[in-house]
Amino acid sequence: MLALPVRADGLRLATWNAELSRFGPGLLLRSLEGNKDPQAAAAVAVIGALNADVILLTGIDYDARGAAVQALADRLAKAGHRYPYTLALRPNTGIATGLDLDGNGKRGEAREAQGYGRFAGQAGMALLSRLPILTDQVQDYSAFLWHDLPGNLMPQGTPAEVRAVQRLSTAGHWAIPVQLPDGRALTLLAWYATPPVFDGPEDRNGRRNHDEAAFWLHLLAGDLPFAAPQPPYVLLGQPNLDPMDGEGLPAALQALLASPRLQDPAPRGTNPRQDAGQHGDPALDTALYDKIGGLRVEVILPSPDLTVTASGVLWPPEADPLTPALQAASHHRPVWVELRP
Repeated sequence: MLALPVRADGLRLATWNAELSRFGPGLLLRSLEGNKDPQAAAAVAVIGALNADVILLTGIDYDARGAAVQALADRLAKAGHRYPYTLALRPNTGIATGLDLDGNGKRGEAREAQGYGRFAGQAGMALLSRLPILTDQVQDYSAFLWHDLPGNLMPQGTPAEVRAVQRLSTAGHWAIPVQLPDGRALTLLAWYATPPVFDGPEDRNGRRNHDEAAFWLHLLAGDLPFAAPQPPYVLLGQPNLDPMDGEGLPAALQALLASPRLQDPAPRGTNPRQDAGQHGDPALDTALYDKIGGLRVEVILPSPDLTVTASGVLWPPEADPLTPALQAASHHRPVWVELRP
């Protein structure tokens, strides 16, 4: 099986869309507590092989008691991979607005929620950690209104009643401090954006996707009504956009990748594909879509004071024994970075 480098005294962070989302509330918990869901079993195997100290999972259903993420942690512990600390904040997905957000004349659809969702909490985020999570210092920016972002790209003509309630975050924007072994705090800046597709000529999702990345540019610059994060910090998650290929408005993401307040380790895997018409390096891809090909849609960007000792995309060769589990679990591949704080 593919082996990641042995750590000396560093910290391994990872992010992965494990596709642990189901079509109704409570179904993920049932999948994780039972032994009849091969996709859930494959996700557990991949997380175990990844062996990260802290992993941000996207595409995982939320429940108010945190039962699903705890069931996942319990399964991992039984497999010898303990994550004693977990965090899952309520995402914007599935939170009803009562409005016709997309202007199609209908209300109450999954797309009329604050973030697309068939039920409240579908496909949110969760953190699994071997480091203590400083829960009393967690900041959740997910209620921030799209209209309040400086220079936002909200479509012209958006009704006032929509502008007054529409949140920027599709799933969430979080700042999560974890305690390092030396007692210092490392702040994880986590987000999971909408894909920039599945809309009309107004490009509502494309514009929102852009602004969900732009939020971090403004936060780091200190021009939002929140305190700017102080180093050390790591921006990680799923911008759901490739900086060079596919659809979308990549300017804000490209600015993050080039920002002097961040560093891009450019984690690489072994994706063997060469997709026609694409310009990006396929070794940087983190997801594989049937009709599009490979795209880099997940990132881990540490603050410049942190020393990156290794990085990669868990995308082993086809012959590797882990490959079937990766393919069964998700279209995405985990991204990992090792740091020396």
